[in-house]
Amino acid sequence: MSAIGGAPRGLQIWATGGPLSRVPLIMLRLLAAVKPARARTALRLATASLTAATAFVAPPPAQARQASDRPGAELRVWLVTAAPGDAVWERYGHNAIRVLDTSTGRDVSYNWGIFDFQQVDFIPRFLQGRMLYSMAPFRTDAMIESYRRANREVVLQELDLEPSQKLVLRDMAERNALPDRRDYTYQYFRDNCSTRVRDLLDVVLDGALREAFEPMQRGATYRFHTRRLTQVDPLVYTGMDLLLGPGTDAPVSAWDEMFIPMVLRDEIRNLRVRPFGGQERPLVLSEEVVTSSTRPAEPTSPPGWLWIHALIGVALGATLASGATERVRSSRPLRLGVGAVAVAWSVLGGVLGLILVGLLFTDHVFSYWNENLFLANPLLLGLAVLLPLSALGEVWKVRARRLALALAGIAVAGFVLQFVPFWPFSGHRNAMAWALMLPAHLGLAWALARRAPGPAGDRPAQPGIMATHASGA
Repeated sequence: MSAIGGAPRGLQIWATGGPLSRVPLIMLRLLAAVKPARARTALRLATASLTAATAFVAPPPAQARQASDRPGAELRVWLVTAAPGDAVWERYGHNAIRVLDTSTGRDVSYNWGIFDFQQVDFIPRFLQGRMLYSMAPFRTDAMIESYRRANREVVLQELDLEPSQKLVLRDMAERNALPDRRDYTYQYFRDNCSTRVRDLLDVVLDGALREAFEPMQRGATYRFHTRRLTQVDPLVYTGMDLLLGPGTDAPVSAWDEMFIPMVLRDEIRNLRVRPFGGQERPLVLSEEVVTSSTRPAEPTSPPGWLWIHALIGVALGATLASGATERVRSSRPLRLGVGAVAVAWSVLGGVLGLILVGLLFTDHVFSYWNENLFLANPLLLGLAVLLPLSALGEVWKVRARRLALALAGIAVAGFVLQFVPFWPFSGHRNAMAWALMLPAHLGLAWALARRAPGPAGDRPAQPGIMATHASGA
């Protein structure tokens, strides 16, 4: 199976018949404004009436005929933007460059968002942060139809480019689609389908995009956009937030924010350009929603879920701490239940820690130096083993207790470092992780410490957290 921004990979390049280049400009714009449901009917009517219509049109002046003869004058160019979809890789939206050759009817959209699950070494490349994406031209109507079926909004923005700019854009895209040039190493923030579209437009605009938007700072970060666009799935939201490191918390420019297709769409809407030093004019000639959606509007900001994660964390910590209470110690079902929660917490935290350590040796650069390692410590896997073994005797209880106290100490030390001015990773915005995981460390360490035997003869040893032989069970 392959994914192409929500469209099936089977789409192929196509060409429609009928030279539209002879249709008067006003008819072209009327056709571009027609609603999708009436597009084909309107096109047939326009074609049928072409001969009669031209009989009433005055011959164009010499200057207009000369302009229409310029290479590239037969091309029309649009930025195509699709709103977010359901799959994880669709949450950020998608875009493409549409080029219509009015002299041949060839209407294709250049798409840089192709990847294939059946690709050789797909999983290893994905884990290493070296996943290959591809680019190819696709039939515009089929691509838009796939988005319509997926209930995703599609916006077309026709770009007012000079004929020579359109020609350069089309030719560069065609060269990029050649077999030896179509693949690239995907990087989710810095080199994705949207940044490729942005960079191509910037080239044909002679750097006008970068010049306009790179100096623009609005305080947004990569984490900000990740949170706002993944909030529709709380598990994906939480998992992504835990995996992203401090590199995603530095403010980025509007230019960098254009890794989100919808940001690119919105920013060029009011951009004015001066092609070849000529008169300044809007880049976007017209804008049309060709496919509407019943989905909720794209969120403009992340949710305020810190309190929810704090409540979950406190509940988890209290559950683990209850293992030291007389009620839990004297009830075998309660003791086993709390013990199972402790083991599950240790396994999940340990596995997350192994992932965070492993990411340090990949190209997932935005996960480097993740402070969540203070909380998701790989040594939690050792605690997951020691907790059940604590039922076998005092020596295992002591080992489990010492490891839990050490892990809690590491977590507390990491929390204190958040308030040290010279701590190099203090910019990591991971309050959610602290609220979710620190209470669990403290609760488990407190429970195991409370069950520790005092001086000889003070009190009898209590059963381990998962012991099955206590009286009263």
